[in-house]
Amino acid sequence: MSDKVVQLRPQVPETEKITINLGYVDLGRIDLLIQEGFFSNRTDFIRTAIRNQLRSQSEEVSRSIERHRLEVGLLELGTAELEAARAAGETLHVKVVGLIRIAPDVTPDLALQTIGSLTVLGALQASREIKAALASRIK
Repeated sequence: MSDKVVQLRPQVPETEKITINLGYVDLGRIDLLIQEGFFSNRTDFIRTAIRNQLRSQSEEVSRSIERHRLEVGLLELGTAELEAARAAGETLHVKVVGLIRIAPDVTPDLALQTIGSLTVLGALQASREIKAALASRIK
């Protein structure tokens, strides 16, 4: 029976893992705050600190987004959008703050024909083949 199960959509993580290096004293201070109950764990502390910093810089981020004319949030590019761009003779110069997903049905050839540049401030989810084909165009 399990061979008849078809996954409708691939599961996509909603977060991106990052690695940071901290000095022992800073790490100890974080652990002390955790021990005192201010935060549940190191990840909770780091997420809170990042959100607080982003909140304090929100005006600067907004001005930068306007200046660069960036898409904010999630941008999904599928075969239909890219084929429409190709039919119109357009080359896309995509700039995203957040997440860009290039659909699994997009071929490397179609991506190369339609995507002139790809600036990603966040994460790119695409097949290995698409990432390899666009490697020189990804900033």
